[in-house]
Amino acid sequence: MNEFVARHINEASAFRVEATAPGLWLTEALDDGFSYSIRTHRVLSQAVSPFQRVEVHESDSFGRMLVLDGSFNVSEKDEFFYHENLVHVPACTHPRPAKALIIGGGDGGAAEELLKHSCVQSVTLVEIDQTVIDAARTHLQAIHRGVINDATGHPKLRVHIADGLSFIKRSADRYDLIILDLTDPVGPSTPLYTRDFYQACAAKLNPGGLLGLHIASPFAHQDRLVSTLTALHGGFAIVRPYMVTVPLSGGPWMMACASNTLDPAMLCATAVDARLSSRGIADLQYYNGSTHCAAMALPNFVRTALLETGARTR
Repeated sequence: MNEFVARHINEASAFRVEATAPGLWLTEALDDGFSYSIRTHRVLSQAVSPFQRVEVHESDSFGRMLVLDGSFNVSEKDEFFYHENLVHVPACTHPRPAKALIIGGGDGGAAEELLKHSCVQSVTLVEIDQTVIDAARTHLQAIHRGVINDATGHPKLRVHIADGLSFIKRSADRYDLIILDLTDPVGPSTPLYTRDFYQACAAKLNPGGLLGLHIASPFAHQDRLVSTLTALHGGFAIVRPYMVTVPLSGGPWMMACASNTLDPAMLCATAVDARLSSRGIADLQYYNGSTHCAAMALPNFVRTALLETGARTR
């Protein structure tokens, strides 16, 4: 077994590594009774930063994978399931976003998707961990396609190594879109899942602006869904949860848009496709007008679980 991985197995109780031939089976638990595994055959990068354990593994099923504190964060082969839905639902709901902020997202995938919109003039990416940026620049070019590269990155993108909460509180800038591309609500991400933080984000949005974020599994994390959406509704008048499939996350996954004026469920498929076309976006692997509308349709068990949150589920 890889010495570094073995040394840190016990630091993440929801994560298990087993040596097999060939490679390693990495296992992540969604809850105490539900886990799933991915076999990797090479560890490309490994480090312990001041904030988390950062690894890049290579696998046959998912390609290169970023693993943070034992959690499967993003992979080459399925990143479009996650990033396209996280970014383009709020971006297409806005009639003409020009200025965007990403908090988290050190792999660069969310920035790469935002920069596909021709109307977007500037993107600010605030990532707390330089180690994640370095690992992505070296090993995950297929995810960010060079936009976060140090010397040759996208001219519309600015990268800041900073705590997202502190950045929001001190920044005088306002944005049309804020995308929260965060790790799960543990460790340094915990303060970024609170009503106070969502209210601070709302104060940094221009009129008609939107916040987008991922939340949790609708099957395994209903308590987290309820608490997050309730907190969001404390900062925004309109909270619209939606559901997509993310293979690396174990299946169905909930995301949400929040705004004081705009609701993505009010946008029809034809309007979404027209906005994508007018902005010169033609290379998406998942998102289109029909998938936008389909994501808004929630199963009854999700609607029931979210009744008291104030979110719009119909």
